[in-house]
Amino acid sequence: MRTRSQNSPATRAAPGIRHRIARIASTAVGTAALVLAGLGTAAQASATPTHSSNVTWTATPCASPKQKGEMACNSLRLTGGLTAYQKQLAKVDGITPKAADTSTPSGYGPSDLQDAYGLTSASASSGKGRTIAIVDAYDDPNAEADLAKYRSHYGLSSCTTSNGCFKKVSQTGSATALPSADSGWAEEISLDLDMASAVCPQCNIRLVEAKSATMANLGKAVNEAVNLGATAVSNSYGGSESSSDPSYDSSYFNHPGVAITVSAGDSGYGAEYPAASKYVTSVGGTKLSRSSSTRGWTESVWQTSLFEGTGSGCSSYDAKPSWQTDTGCSKRMIADVSAVADPATGVSVYDSYGVTPGWYTFGGTSVSAPIIAGVYALAGTPSSGSYPARFPYEHTSSLNDVTSGSNGICLTSYYCSAGSGYDGPTGWGTPEGVGAFTG
Repeated sequence: MRTRSQNSPATRAAPGIRHRIARIASTAVGTAALVLAGLGTAAQASATPTHSSNVTWTATPCASPKQKGEMACNSLRLTGGLTAYQKQLAKVDGITPKAADTSTPSGYGPSDLQDAYGLTSASASSGKGRTIAIVDAYDDPNAEADLAKYRSHYGLSSCTTSNGCFKKVSQTGSATALPSADSGWAEEISLDLDMASAVCPQCNIRLVEAKSATMANLGKAVNEAVNLGATAVSNSYGGSESSSDPSYDSSYFNHPGVAITVSAGDSGYGAEYPAASKYVTSVGGTKLSRSSSTRGWTESVWQTSLFEGTGSGCSSYDAKPSWQTDTGCSKRMIADVSAVADPATGVSVYDSYGVTPGWYTFGGTSVSAPIIAGVYALAGTPSSGSYPARFPYEHTSSLNDVTSGSNGICLTSYYCSAGSGYDGPTGWGTPEGVGAFTG
């Protein structure tokens, strides 16, 4: 059984409860969090999303563990209403967001993500022959078919079992003895597969399904993903830290030459595992919006309320990797880098298992982890003895520094507040091409 992180706020609720609280929390709560934290400059406060009263999203069913000792996925699905940012998209991009209508996409697609992160030229030609693995729990019977719908709609090349691009296996490597199906984790799987495809359309994809969401089974699935030849492995799940984490590090995540990405969490400030593993790239979440800047986009820390936003924090158990040099945390600090995660500026996903088949808008750091895995794959195959988690620390000028916003209340400012250079919620920033992800 995993225990609550020692550095989590005293008000931090259990996973299922805190997501229900987040769904009814008002924007005023999120803004108040900035003020209470002593971080409330006018610029930071204005960065908090302002949602119209009819906007709703919900944690996916896998965001609350099915049973004690299991991990939770880190995804949120828009279920109704239009956000101010989606209305902005409609005006600027000609997109017609219809959150309650699953017949058409309503969020960012591949071209948006590639443009926002400087990947347009790389995505057209790079990644061919490289393999991204997606690790999730339970089975999605419709995974390949749903992936085909997504890729076909956006004009991406076919990625199927028959052409060798796609393969689905269990944690033991079996393509036939798969775990039991689960509709909640199927949503997570669709999200992860679509984001890997959006960022690296030429990459092969391996979906490795753990038989349950325990760390032991998910960890075995990570090992199997590496055995299958993946050079990037995405993990969009997490749980409270425990004293067992250092042993999990050595058993499941110590894979030199492989980029392992992990979502930082969706419950606001507070450390999660395996994002706290010293061997992984911990990925925080941002709000991504179009702007009139030279880049054409702007980002800030994703926070919806005190209980919903990107995770960050100082680990209670994991040792600090040698490449982390922040002085406020003596152990491993979360996160390293970041990408879009705010459901108000969410991404389009096609899913059909256990829901009305169609297009949905998703957010959560389950979005950002596979995006960063895709960027690693585009950047090239890491050398056999390298730890790719250190690469962004060596190329910080090749990242978009995120300098505004907060994800909660903390005593050490950079643990939960963005600023120039390194900070907990967004790490060193978001991709500006692939330069920060090469060794």
